[in-house]
Amino acid sequence: MQRQTLSKIQNFLRNKFKTKNLKIEGRENKDDSAEVIIDDEFVGVVFEDKEDGELCYHFNMTILDIDLDE
Repeated sequence: MQRQTLSKIQNFLRNKFKTKNLKIEGRENKDDSAEVIIDDEFVGVVFEDKEDGELCYHFNMTILDIDLDE
């Protein structure tokens, strides 16, 4: 994804989750997705989806059952 797009997604997610500690970083060898990082911890991936002339972004976050016990 382009740097400008990553910045827009980062600003959107920072506002939505009310944190300035969220970063969006591009992924090596991938131009349709980026990593979402909060407080230097990887939390998920944002994917770009182009279908039928429309563009949208999907945020995918996996939560392990062992993380629920913390």
